[in-house]
This record gives sequence, C-alpha cells and structure tokens, in this order.
Amino acid sequence: MDEVAGAIADPVRREILLMLRNERLTAGEIAGRFTISRPAVSRHLRVLRESGLIHDELVGRRRFYVLDAERLSELAEWLALFTRPSGWERRLDALETEVYRTRRERRERDTADPGKRNTA
Repeated sequence: MDEVAGAIADPVRREILLMLRNERLTAGEIAGRFTISRPAVSRHLRVLRESGLIHDELVGRRRFYVLDAERLSELAEWLALFTRPSGWERRLDALETEVYRTRRERRERDTADPGKRNTA
C-alpha cells in the first residue's frame, strides 16, 4: 500500500493514471500530453510500473501502457475507513430515523383524533 500511495503522490503520475483509465497509450502519446521532457515522463512511467499500477504490453513494435486499477483496491479500502460511517454512526442514524418516524406517527394520530392526545 505504501508503494502505491507513494506512486500516486505525484500529480503527473495521477494524470497519467487518469489518461490510462479508458485507453492504453504509448509512452510517446503520454509524453505528448505534457510539457515536461520525455525522459521525465519515462521516469514517471517507471515508478508507476514498479508500483504495479500500470503494466506494458508489446504489440508488434509498439509498447502500450495499461492501467492495473486492482493495485488501488487496498489503498481505497483503507481510505474508506475515513469516509464510510462507523458502526456507531449507523446505529445513531437508525435511532434518529426511528425518533423521526415515531414523532411523525404521533403527529398523524393527534391530527386524526385531536381528543386523544397523548401527553407522554
């Protein structure tokens, strides 16, 4: 997970991952979309390859880079610990829903039969 987190820490590498999300590209096609040098793009591709986030496929004489998003799953699961509700939050949400439902039912009952108001 640390290797993946380190690889995506750089904005250029994150942009490369976004490029590869929907299509496979050659190093030249990737480099053509940046103002940085081709050797710099090559270094970024190496970091992404070594972290397992991308792999290359040789097709004829062309080398295409392909995203391997599976490597992001462990990091995504860890990050989700901070974004999804905990057990207590879910229980409190359920309690809040029950309180609102009970209040609504009392209002409806009291509106339907004003003479039988419950003072409890």
